[in-house]
Amino acid sequence: MKNALMERLKLFLHREDHRTLVGMPASQEEIVKAQQRLNVIFHEDYVHFIKTFGGAYAGLAIHAFSNGSSLGNETVVDLTLEFREQCKELPFADVLRTSYVISMDGSGDPIIINQAGKVCICYHDTGEIKLLADSFEEMIKENFYEW
Repeated sequence: MKNALMERLKLFLHREDHRTLVGMPASQEEIVKAQQRLNVIFHEDYVHFIKTFGGAYAGLAIHAFSNGSSLGNETVVDLTLEFREQCKELPFADVLRTSYVISMDGSGDPIIINQAGKVCICYHDTGEIKLLADSFEEMIKENFYEW
């Protein structure tokens, strides 16, 4: 991720009144174990983000291993395995098996990063997949606004 975007996120997330929006940074060991368990390789921008902030708010809740308290306790592993099981009969089931769930929308639809590093949303009620951004960094740029 570009330094300018990371600096904007740091300034926002390290404010005293935003403590509940940032988790504990992910360790390399946590990342390796999660990738092995999910049989995926995390995109480098996602790794950079979670090594810096853990699970944190960046325009939407980005789950990792230790999330900010206002994001909930579900890890990227928990979310991914849960949606893989819940959606195993849906048309996007194959995509979920090779992707990982980093967030959810307000309707409970999983937001994933696929093998190509693209961010997509999977609509569980229709079985459709929609591209949200060409990269994790692009998704944050499009959704993150300081308040």
